[in-house]
Amino acid sequence: MHLEAPVYRPPSEAYSLIFQLTIGCRHNACTFCGLYKGKPYRSKTWEQIKKDIDSCANLRGVQRVFLADGDALAAETSLILKTAFYLDKKFPGLERISMYAGPKDILKKSMDELKEIRASNIKMLYMGVESGSDRILKAVYKGVTAEQMVEAGRKALEAGFELSVTIINGLGGTELWEEHARETGKIISAIDPTYLSALTLMPLPNTVLYGQIQQGKFTVPNTMHMFKEMKLLLESLDLNNCIFRCNHATNYLPLRGVLNKDRKDLINILDRAINQPGTIPLRPESARGM
Repeated sequence: MHLEAPVYRPPSEAYSLIFQLTIGCRHNACTFCGLYKGKPYRSKTWEQIKKDIDSCANLRGVQRVFLADGDALAAETSLILKTAFYLDKKFPGLERISMYAGPKDILKKSMDELKEIRASNIKMLYMGVESGSDRILKAVYKGVTAEQMVEAGRKALEAGFELSVTIINGLGGTELWEEHARETGKIISAIDPTYLSALTLMPLPNTVLYGQIQQGKFTVPNTMHMFKEMKLLLESLDLNNCIFRCNHATNYLPLRGVLNKDRKDLINILDRAINQPGTIPLRPESARGM
């Protein structure tokens, strides 16, 4: 199998077999993201995808497959379906296929297309929400509004997908942290996703945001500030049995629970981290990564 490095996947796909359906990210304009800067976006050909799958066909016990790269749902629906059906054929025990899906790509697909994709054993979509603040979404060149983000998330759920959304703690900087937390809480509550994952802002040298930090135009919140922001976000959420994960390698304090059921316990942990520094072990800066 040929993978064009670097390849990224969600933490929950650690044991999934990864195939690249697309290379790079079609949007590739977010100021905070440098993951795909050196990879011009394109879809792989069916012949390339088939060759990759065939090269792994002798593997036994494959239960999960993750389709990369950054927004694999941007590929033509016919290519997505052909890939999913061939994966099912080659891996009889396959339980789930998942992929990244940009909000613009969800909105671009018709409901019939999304339902057809869902029926093909593609069960999970990962969508980056990042923030619920229109000011912040515009500043980071996300390419959609908060309203469009909600529309995309609800559309994916209506089509039958499990939906995992991510937000970035600290993306509003020290200036807009309260707006970021409250407005993000609002749109996540409006979407009511299956899973919610929180990453912590980690500026990369090859990004526009990194340059803004060097120029003094953006200030990254410190660790305690990040915890206060996360607490306000949790207080702003109203969810129904949403599985919450804060276990990404960028995070200082791993958290997990079910919202809203475990919200009080999670807030208590954050309060302890804020008010009693040193009593809860944190991930050291040297151990953080993308």
